[in-house]
Amino acid sequence: MTPTENHFPSGFPLSRGRRNRYQQSRRTMLAEHRLSASDFIAPMFITEGAEVKEPISSMPDYHRLSLDLAVHQAASWHELGITAILLFVMVPDAKKDNEGTEALNENGLMQMAVKRIKEAVPGLTVMTDVALDPYSSYGHDGVVRDGRIVNDETVDVLARMSVSHARAGADYVAPSDMMDGRIGEIRLALEANGFPDTGILAYSAKYASGFYGPFRDALESAPGFGDKKTYQMDPANVREAVREARMDEGEGADMVMVKPGLPYLDVVRAVRESVRVPVAVYNVSGEYAMIKAAAEKGWLDEEAAMLESLLACKRAGADVIATYWAEKAVRLLRESQK
Repeated sequence: MTPTENHFPSGFPLSRGRRNRYQQSRRTMLAEHRLSASDFIAPMFITEGAEVKEPISSMPDYHRLSLDLAVHQAASWHELGITAILLFVMVPDAKKDNEGTEALNENGLMQMAVKRIKEAVPGLTVMTDVALDPYSSYGHDGVVRDGRIVNDETVDVLARMSVSHARAGADYVAPSDMMDGRIGEIRLALEANGFPDTGILAYSAKYASGFYGPFRDALESAPGFGDKKTYQMDPANVREAVREARMDEGEGADMVMVKPGLPYLDVVRAVRESVRVPVAVYNVSGEYAMIKAAAEKGWLDEEAAMLESLLACKRAGADVIATYWAEKAVRLLRESQK
């Protein structure tokens, strides 16, 4: 067929999409999005004790670590090329109450973890979870009064908790509670206490999702009554997520987050197009566990599905991705570049 004989509106065969896909070198050259080590935030679960490495049954190959091992893990991740970690702590039941008392302990597990890791790996960006559920005798993200999670009293505790983390050396505090007004109060508290450079990574659009189960196993932090639907978002809503992200940006958030990841990529895109601060996405425990389980059954190629999932988050508009795949992804990316 000659060009003059072509009557197809698409321009075929003058225009062939496959030309740019014909060789790996062409595909690499023309890739619109790429993953790199600096895209990832690696979550870390810390527990009390020494030389403790506890497997999490619903999260194969992920562990709760005592502080001594957590410091070594953080150093290893940083050497690998991971630039940021997000800390979560498992609090014994004996230290839990309804007021978040242990969350404010300057010598608490979170505060000591920040200090030790920053001392050992000063170049690593350390982020801390700010929420009351690990410390709560009710397993909720806020103070409970008469069966209700109260907002303003909770925000006061979260602001003091954030200052405590900043004093320990945290680079970013990451409020994951979804209480109204907490970003503004945390920002004011940080400024008033001499921490203007401490950043806030706001969980701005955190949904009441069914994908959090393995995480709650990891910290034994499932709610003791009811659910979290009065403060976490309805999975049906997108415009609400944009509103929440814009509000947090206006209150002083340095980054905003969408959580979970893969089921909410449309939300990631909507938020990315609506705010000017960086956008994070949390590739959550349920997403990790599903791929792991399918791979164990032989139904999926674990590495291919993992990288595709992370790339999808990046393509949707995420600047950074909190993911349990961080270490494995970086190792694979390094191997592919050799």
